Amino acid sequence: MPDSTPPQENPPSNLGSFNDEERAAKLVDICNRIREQVANIVVGQKEVIDQLLIAILARGHCLLEGVPGLAKTLMVRSLAESMSLTFHRIQFTPDLMPADITGTDIIQENKETGHRDMVFEKGPIFSQMLLADEINRTPPKTQAALLEAMQEHEVTVGGTTYKLEEPFFVLATQNPIEQEGTYPLPEAQRDRFLFNVIVEYPSREHESEIIDRTTSTTSSKIAPVVSGNEIIECQETVRRVPLPNHVKDFVLDLVRSARPNEEASADWVKDLIDWGPGPRACQQLVLAAKAQSLLQGRHHVTLDDVMGLARPVLRHRIVPTFNAEAEGISVDDLIGRLLKELPSTSKQLL
Repeated sequence: MPDSTPPQENPPSNLGSFNDEERAAKLVDICNRIREQVANIVVGQKEVIDQLLIAILARGHCLLEGVPGLAKTLMVRSLAESMSLTFHRIQFTPDLMPADITGTDIIQENKETGHRDMVFEKGPIFSQMLLADEINRTPPKTQAALLEAMQEHEVTVGGTTYKLEEPFFVLATQNPIEQEGTYPLPEAQRDRFLFNVIVEYPSREHESEIIDRTTSTTSSKIAPVVSGNEIIECQETVRRVPLPNHVKDFVLDLVRSARPNEEASADWVKDLIDWGPGPRACQQLVLAAKAQSLLQGRHHVTLDDVMGLARPVLRHRIVPTFNAEAEGISVDDLIGRLLKELPSTSKQLL
C-alpha cells in the first residue's frame, strides 16, 4: 500500500456508534495469530498476506500474480492450515474439464437391492478454501466452472444445486510472464475476484532467510488457530463498520471516473481506458476498506483505507486501450492518475 497518503481525518460526528468493540478486538487478535502461524513458513510478503486476510474478512476471492518461485502456493496453503477449514488444491491444466472441478453424477450399484442409482460425486470445489493454481492454464470453459461458486457459493450439476460450506474462498494464482499455452481470464471471471495482488521478489534480507530455512534441517509447522465459525463472525463484524458519506462519495467518484463512457470522464480516460470497472468494484472497495479499518484499530472507514486498496481492487477491472499499452502506461499508473485527478468535491478532503 502506498506510503504517500494524506493524514487520517477525524471520524465524522454524524456517524452511528460502533458497538462491537469486543468483536473488533477479537478480529484483530485472530488476524495476528494467523500472521504468526503463516510467518513460521512464509518469509516476508507481509503486504500480500495482509491483503489475503482482508479479502477473507470481506468475503472476497483473491487472484495472486507473480513469477514462479515466490511462494504463492505455499502462502495460500499456509493460510489454510492456520484455519480449521477444509482445503483443496487444483492444478489447472489445458486438459482439465469442468466436471473435474465441480464433480459429476456416477452410476453406483446398491449392494442390498442390486439396483443402480445415479450418485453425485463431489469435486474439489466442495471445500472452504480452494486454491486454483495457475488458473490461466485451463480453457475458458473450465474457468467458467468457478463462476457460480464464486458468486453464489453454490454449484449446479445435472439440474441439482448444491450449497457450498461457509466460509468459502477461491484463491487463485497465475504467472504473468509466461503466456505460451495460457488462456487469459475472461473479464467476467476477473471481476469475481476482490483483489488482484501482485507478488514481488523478496528483499535481500528475506531471501537470505529463505536460503537458511530451506537448506537446513530446520522445519516448522502450522497450528490451526481459528475456526470457520469465527471467520464468519469476523466477516459480520466487518459489515457493521460505519461508512461515512464523504468516503462513499469518494469511492463513487473514483470508480465512475475510470469509465470512458461517463460524460464527466476526463479526455485522457477516453483515450487510455477501453473499459472501466462496474458496480462490483464499489461494493468490494468499500468492504475491503472496512476490513482494513478494523485491522488498523479503527471503527470507521477513512479515505486512506480506500486509497491504499484502490490498486488491488481496480487493476484487474480496468482494460487499457492500445494507445496506453503502446505508450507503456500500466493500469497502476492509470489508477494513480485517477486518484490525483478526482473531482474537486473529493479533492478538498485530501
